[in-house]
Amino acid sequence: MSRLAVPKTYKLFIGGAFPRSESGRTYEVRAVDGSFLANAALASRKDARDAVLAARGAVGGWSGATAYNRGQVLYRIAELLEGRRAQFVAEIEEAEGVSRAVATAQVDESIDRWVWYAGWADKYAQVAGNANPVAGPYFNISVPEPTGVVAIVAPQDSSLVGLVSAVAPALVSGNSVVVIASERFPRTAITLAEVLATSDVPKGVVNILTGSPAEIAPWLASHADVNALDLVGAGDLEWVDLEFAAADTLKRVLRPEPGPDAAAPSLERITALTETKTVWHTMSLL
Repeated sequence: MSRLAVPKTYKLFIGGAFPRSESGRTYEVRAVDGSFLANAALASRKDARDAVLAARGAVGGWSGATAYNRGQVLYRIAELLEGRRAQFVAEIEEAEGVSRAVATAQVDESIDRWVWYAGWADKYAQVAGNANPVAGPYFNISVPEPTGVVAIVAPQDSSLVGLVSAVAPALVSGNSVVVIASERFPRTAITLAEVLATSDVPKGVVNILTGSPAEIAPWLASHADVNALDLVGAGDLEWVDLEFAAADTLKRVLRPEPGPDAAAPSLERITALTETKTVWHTMSLL
């Protein structure tokens, strides 16, 4: 006896919860052959504002955690990704129309990248910071600190690798994130959200919006409570206009990255979303 299919409506991930879009809108997610896969929430301006509010509320706790603790939390996410590896492979295979081997390679690369970034959490400051030589009886030390709330347009042609490659480095230093997932491939983004919801990541540290980047990105670019804008996946948008909008509130902007491996793992992706704080301290003369 055959069973009826149970189509799933994928929701947003805001503040550790899975709300519907406040607008009530959804859109159909289809495979490359046109077959129906699911419905996904079509995020609105109000959803973007709610996500920024949740991210702002989470910055203090996440940035205030020790670097070692953040690394352990990020590594735990990689463990959970590994545990749901088969589900991610099946979703990528269906959505992108690739072979199981290709989908498996993408998932493995995503997990490996998450582990790579987790390992930097308690090490990047030693590379990016330094003790500065000064004339006088002082210690002068520069240390990297998180920028704050980072809005990200994830790579749009990637189900999982691009999303992980954009989100993970922003979290390493203690930033919180609002990310617009791939419009064509939103299912893996919400599956990742389900992983995050069952991990030790504090609620609000990662917020995932699905829908149209062209509709949502301008509101995030102009939002006064967003501190940085990563446009790695905005190459097909009017991203210069987004950059101008971000300039009105003095945001740091990372421009789109062309090529098949946008947002490749690098220490620079971590430090690009940090601010350098320099501290002077008097030397003891005893």
